[in-house]
Amino acid sequence: MSTDPTPAPPTPPPWQGLSASEAAQRLAEEGANVLPGSAPKSTAAIVWDVVTEPMFLMLLAAGGIYLALGDRGEALFLLGSVCVVIGITLAQERKTQRALESLRDLSAPRALVIRDGQEQRIAGRDVVRGDLLVLHEGDRIAADALLVEGQLEVDESLLTGEAVPVAKLPMAPGGPAAPPPAPGGDGSPGLFASTVITRGVGVAQVCATAAHTAVGRIGADLAATVEPPSALQQGSRRLVRGLGMAAVLLAFAQVLLGWWWSGRPLLDSLLSGIALAMAILPEEIPVILTVFLALGAWRISKQKVLTRRVSAVEALGAITVLAVDKTGTLTLNRMAVAELAAADQHFRPEGASHLPEDFHLLAEFAMLATPGDPFDPMEKAIQQFGHQWLAGTEHVHDGREPEFEYAVSGEILAMTRVFASGEPNVHLLATKGAPEAVADLCHLDAVRLSAIRRQVEAMAERGLRVLGVARGRWRGVAPAPGQSPLWPHSQHDFDFDFLGLVALADPPRPEVPAALAECRRAGVRVIMMTGDHPATARAIAQQVGLSDRPDVITGAELEALDDTALAQRLRHVDLCARLKPQHKLRLVQLLRASGEVVAMTGDGVNDAPALKAADVGIAMGERGTDVAREAAALVLLDDSFARIVAAIRQGRRIDDNIRKATRFVFAVHIPIIGLALVPTLLHWPALLLPVHIVLLELLIDPACAIVFEAEPEAEDLMERAPRPVADSPFGVAGLLHSVLQGVGMGAVLLAGQAWMRDQAWSHAHGRGVVFGTLVLGVMLLIWANRDLARPAWYAVTDRNPWLWRMAGGMALLLAAVLGIPWLRALMGLEWPGGQGLVVAAGLLGLCLTWLELVRRAGPFRRRRQARAPL
Repeated sequence: MSTDPTPAPPTPPPWQGLSASEAAQRLAEEGANVLPGSAPKSTAAIVWDVVTEPMFLMLLAAGGIYLALGDRGEALFLLGSVCVVIGITLAQERKTQRALESLRDLSAPRALVIRDGQEQRIAGRDVVRGDLLVLHEGDRIAADALLVEGQLEVDESLLTGEAVPVAKLPMAPGGPAAPPPAPGGDGSPGLFASTVITRGVGVAQVCATAAHTAVGRIGADLAATVEPPSALQQGSRRLVRGLGMAAVLLAFAQVLLGWWWSGRPLLDSLLSGIALAMAILPEEIPVILTVFLALGAWRISKQKVLTRRVSAVEALGAITVLAVDKTGTLTLNRMAVAELAAADQHFRPEGASHLPEDFHLLAEFAMLATPGDPFDPMEKAIQQFGHQWLAGTEHVHDGREPEFEYAVSGEILAMTRVFASGEPNVHLLATKGAPEAVADLCHLDAVRLSAIRRQVEAMAERGLRVLGVARGRWRGVAPAPGQSPLWPHSQHDFDFDFLGLVALADPPRPEVPAALAECRRAGVRVIMMTGDHPATARAIAQQVGLSDRPDVITGAELEALDDTALAQRLRHVDLCARLKPQHKLRLVQLLRASGEVVAMTGDGVNDAPALKAADVGIAMGERGTDVAREAAALVLLDDSFARIVAAIRQGRRIDDNIRKATRFVFAVHIPIIGLALVPTLLHWPALLLPVHIVLLELLIDPACAIVFEAEPEAEDLMERAPRPVADSPFGVAGLLHSVLQGVGMGAVLLAGQAWMRDQAWSHAHGRGVVFGTLVLGVMLLIWANRDLARPAWYAVTDRNPWLWRMAGGMALLLAAVLGIPWLRALMGLEWPGGQGLVVAAGLLGLCLTWLELVRRAGPFRRRRQARAPL
């Protein structure tokens, strides 16, 4: 930010704005202020997606073959199951869509408007023509408008492609009723929707909304954004494509083997091949990711954390470093003046009845150095203090407007407001800022500087935020008539007198200590990155229990270190103070380069690069700017640190459940593949036909999308180290456990079929026992994969409400298939009878024993992960 002086925005007159009834009427007449965006997917589009999926095409092919064979019952069952599949897909899509729509409603931009004479923050979609917008630095403009008060600089690169902000001046009285037709004009009053205020404060009157804005005229594609698939989604698609190709090749081989080697009729061989392809294709994987991530983001929003990019949900479970600001995140962001210090005297408001005269000048110039209607909590606290303790004195100057301002910059951490003094060409200066910066402007001697430094450190050690205050007088050269004074380029060109220190308190949030303790147990290291004084950072860290290490690294020290030395220093430091935005960006990049997964909080325009650089950028919802919120992946709706920890907890739960569902999917497909493939190799009649696999899929899909998604969090969820970022649910090591589960279950069922063939049981009788056992085995696999730390039978006492509903549904379905004669005949099954039920129970017992043996096997048993070093 430049130190060039800029005109101070005038205080707006008492604007009234629209009345609530006028705004409601215009909203009803002209519609919501939304651009033509991506409409929800229509039912027809969802159906089309279903009918073009490989699984659906295989169902149609199998139905056609049954018709060719004259088996109308089987054909009608398969085609009817198509309708069921479409219904399930529609329900899942609608559920996901509702979750995403609720997130879009939360993430819609908001606007500060004046209505009925009062400022109120409303959803951007509710802004109407004629509304008065109150605009601050970092805001994204909600609609096309005309600037009526203040001076702004606006980034219009979205519309013009020019990166340099353009200056905006208020419209002249009686000016045009509409903004200029094209953006980019320097000095014009026209403001445009979706552009960003980079500097200044102002009031603007809305003259166009929705499709009538410049953005709306350019086209709907500017408003409709499509989120790219996440790394997890991309990996799953590659896996499904690979398995799909394998399914086609194996199915073709199955057809040839059945027809040429086993001597089956061609149509029967085709049915076996289709059944094998359906068994291999894990079409549930995309469903798992879509549903789990969307509903996970919706669940996280219930914790007052808005997920702006669903892909961020994946990274939450892998976060190793949490870089947080102090103000408003660890603290309440409710500033109040706690102490004044002038020379060797101190004043504390508690218990005092009046402000001593010695502090009047300090309080007066602190107020003069502060805007009359500030947005910053510290500046609000200064104004409130002055009005309370200086009421009725000549030291309160409400309505007095500066001639110019020098803003806080990266070079000088202080601001100066310049006022007319009443004497010709003499100007009064009021300055406040970081104590060392203000003292530097005053050109104090070493003794005085040392005394101020001791005062600042003593206050900061108590957790107080300390500002220095100074005053000055400047005599300028008389300007030519009609010209403004020629202001010095920098605040260093003035002479100041140091008046004293103003200390403000911002108490820690009460929930922070427990949340920090939870982070430590979860192996997540928390680093404070703040612009505050090192002693203040250390005091707050001690109060909330952030770190026991007293070391602090400052921005100045950071600049003196190269990346190698800084990385080494960061291993032993949890507190970073006096940081500028570029320091935060460098720290985030360095931590990521060191292999950390970094989440970072930010609230200002200058924080946006660091938020984008972090693995998970987290913007403040209450005090953050629109630019920071758009750069971030998550938005804290109430700015509380505890919400971040809650989001990490939810992210780990979602990751856990995705892994459980993925294990189950691969485990359940293995025995189905075995029962579809091995009979051909052994010259047996086919055990599983497409009608059987369709029925199994109708059980597997809800198990993935409902049962596992609703799984409660594990007891040790926040006592494990973060998962490695490269640890994918689709990794070979993770899926080996599932393959062993499925192989053992398939072998048990095939062995049972071989025994029944040796006992001369009919094929339909044996198929009935095997199919019934397989359906119940699906439930066993659900139980076994919910928690690898406990035996499957512990599921009977668990908290998932959908578990027993699923078990009841399976039992009813199996009873219908085996008990209803026409349905049993349609499926090619026989009633097992007493002997068959005993065999089925024995096979189930063997399957359960195998699952427990696999669970207990050392390499595959899930151990509680060790806590990471903090």
